[in-house]
Amino acid sequence: MCIWKARKVHIRQKLLRDFGFYSVVKPGFVSKGHPVPEHISRPSYFDTFVPSPAPDEAEIKTPAQIKKIRDSCRLAQFILDSVGKYIKVGCTTDDIDAIVHSLTIENNAYPSPLNYRGFPKSVCTSVNNVACHGIPDDRPLEDGDIINVDVTVYLNGYHGDCSAMFLVGEVDKDGQALVKATELSLQRAISICRPGEYFCNIGNEVELVAHKAGFTVVPCFTGHGIGSYFHGPPDIYHCYNNYPGKMEAGMTFTIEPVLAQGSHEIVILEDGWTAVTLDNGRTAQCEHTVLITDDGAEILTDHVT
Repeated sequence: MCIWKARKVHIRQKLLRDFGFYSVVKPGFVSKGHPVPEHISRPSYFDTFVPSPAPDEAEIKTPAQIKKIRDSCRLAQFILDSVGKYIKVGCTTDDIDAIVHSLTIENNAYPSPLNYRGFPKSVCTSVNNVACHGIPDDRPLEDGDIINVDVTVYLNGYHGDCSAMFLVGEVDKDGQALVKATELSLQRAISICRPGEYFCNIGNEVELVAHKAGFTVVPCFTGHGIGSYFHGPPDIYHCYNNYPGKMEAGMTFTIEPVLAQGSHEIVILEDGWTAVTLDNGRTAQCEHTVLITDDGAEILTDHVT
């Protein structure tokens, strides 16, 4: 595999505003995925790469199912919080993958991304202009990078999914503003979740925050229903949309907006996963899994205290 080395550049677009100081990320060397011990319960796609079919409609979970997904979500957030302590200049995204994999296995869970539709690693790591689904590799994190770490675990038959942004070293004001706006858009989206609310209104809230802050929503990445399946209905759009249906108590789904500095256009690289911005602008993404309750919503992947 060809190894590309990122270099520090000052991104200036003739047709777009100055995006700030950061490195444009190119693919690095991807090592083999880590082994999974025999005693770990594995999802259906471990051997086949093909997940089992999800429900046709948004699932209303029973109390027993809710307990299981709550446990998997708590573990996912614990791992995300834990790995954040290791993110610093010089750390590689492959190092992050090793830490996530180890913590997941130590807690008798399976790292959900591994082998899912052929994804080769145990976590997604998306740096700077990588919008989503970045594959961990040998690129060391640089001063000024922003990185999304997306952790999903499969515990006792249920997936828990969350992601967060981390600032590496001294990040410029433009990068900090992008991350802050993305975090706010997620908070605003969650704040409207309750029984009877339309799914499509989540996108309205994200768009309002993004536009006010001067950023663009990347519309091609959606949230999703989650449970014993990794991805299923409902689809959660983060842009203006007319997706049908209303939230009901017992539904669980992710909200995971991606905001960009410039254009919303992205390109998928030859690895079939890594999504990068066409104009090399930075993106940020944040994610929680939520449960619709009788009178609102519970963040199942809230920070562990």
